[in-house]
Amino acid sequence: MPIRSPEDEALAEAWDALTRWLAEHAPTSYASLLPPVPEEDIAAADGQLRQRLGYGLPAELTALWRLCGGVEHQEIEGDEQEEVASGAFLPGGVVLTPGQAMSAVFLGGDHGWGAAVVPWLTRDEAGPESGHYAGPDGVGSWELPEGIDAPRYPSIAAYLTAVHRTLTAGPADLMGSSEVPGIVYGCLIWDDPESSWLTRAADDWVPLH
Repeated sequence: MPIRSPEDEALAEAWDALTRWLAEHAPTSYASLLPPVPEEDIAAADGQLRQRLGYGLPAELTALWRLCGGVEHQEIEGDEQEEVASGAFLPGGVVLTPGQAMSAVFLGGDHGWGAAVVPWLTRDEAGPESGHYAGPDGVGSWELPEGIDAPRYPSIAAYLTAVHRTLTAGPADLMGSSEVPGIVYGCLIWDDPESSWLTRAADDWVPLH
């Protein structure tokens, strides 16, 4: 295992705080976490990027994958319509696996990202075309074929810290979105109380603040 940098330590601390909160308050979301990505898979993704696009993985993203390899949605009793995705506990969606991230970044490369960034979050798991990226200047939004927006957070650690602060201290819209955190079926789900995408599960969804 590579020696952790101060940035890696900050990420690990933010991830630990978030996942400890999930374990206590949203156990089904916590159960969706996949184990760390093998080092050879990280090296393979980095090599693909360098060969095809001329840059490697952001160091902070590799550090995250060494903590969590993505998510696997859990089967939820009572959610017969499968409205709730247990692994979508972040406002930006699910943490991409290296394979999903490479699929998105190479598709984006055909359009031109305009920066050395890699997608790491999405709400569209089936062929992701939008979400959040990680890059040398921080975390921002991406959408294909448009490209990327300016970074909104200086790092993945800062993004995760903002999520944790929203969960524990509020306010619910701290991250500047109409979608706010709540719990349903043991899952942390971000939804807009005024315009919910939930149907049957909406009656069971309880906002945190």
